[in-house]
Amino acid sequence: MRCLVTGGTGFIGSNLAKELKKQGNDVIITGHQLEQDVPGIKCIYPTFTNLKWEKLGKLDVVFHQAAITDTRILDKEEMFNVNVEASKELFRQVVKYGCKRIVYASSTASYGNEPAPYVEGKTKQNPLNPYGESKKLLDEFALKFAKEHPDVIIVGLRYCNVYGPGESHKGKMRCYPTQVAEQMVKGNPKLFKHGEQKRDYIYVKDVVRANILASKAKQSCIVNCGSGKATTFNEIVEILNKVMRLNRKPEYIENPFVGKYQDYTLCDMSLAKELLGFVPEYDIEKGIKDYYDSGHLVPKQ
Repeated sequence: MRCLVTGGTGFIGSNLAKELKKQGNDVIITGHQLEQDVPGIKCIYPTFTNLKWEKLGKLDVVFHQAAITDTRILDKEEMFNVNVEASKELFRQVVKYGCKRIVYASSTASYGNEPAPYVEGKTKQNPLNPYGESKKLLDEFALKFAKEHPDVIIVGLRYCNVYGPGESHKGKMRCYPTQVAEQMVKGNPKLFKHGEQKRDYIYVKDVVRANILASKAKQSCIVNCGSGKATTFNEIVEILNKVMRLNRKPEYIENPFVGKYQDYTLCDMSLAKELLGFVPEYDIEKGIKDYYDSGHLVPKQ
């Protein structure tokens, strides 16, 4: 299978590209030099917006992972230009040059503070920020585009708090368990009062598997991509204490993002199982332990 992974030097894209290569596929990636190297895989710089499609040759699948993911960016024009308009053009070019399968990164940020668990087609998309809005708009375009091109299979995966090796370059945008682990190496972690916020976390290895299963889907769809279980911030500290052999105690601070912050995220994963055959393999404790054992979470104690 000949694959293009946009955002292939990023967190999820790099993990996906490596696994696709490991499975014997011909892989090309786009990316940024400020992210990370992916040895042994051809990379086209600087971004997916400058692709010379006529020179790429026949592609079997395009995995569109590239996006602005910083939820703190409030400039809608910048966010929409990359996450929506450039993505629309990518879809059009994919089809124009004969590729029949597109898998793209969506996000549960599009649900905003709607009551969890999130159920595709039933839970409203009511985003809290431009990033979530951009993913909602891309979802709407993808569904319409799929109807206009019934010979093309398009699958959107609504990621929910992905964590794992390969996210170190993201700095303050790394997933919550990673940032808490870094704090715990030095001392007690600071949590937003009172640590009972609940999030659905999914390990990057499961996300990679979901993408590969999505590339073999029999119909176009948009499905959630989470673990199907929610974990409180306090429980994250307990798990990290166990895995890292520490005894840190949370210190609680005010949340400066009230009104723009998802306090409770949880994905109903029934549709992903039905349409993709995807069932997550890693619960949060197993995922954090694997992450720690990889040597990429924090230096081992």
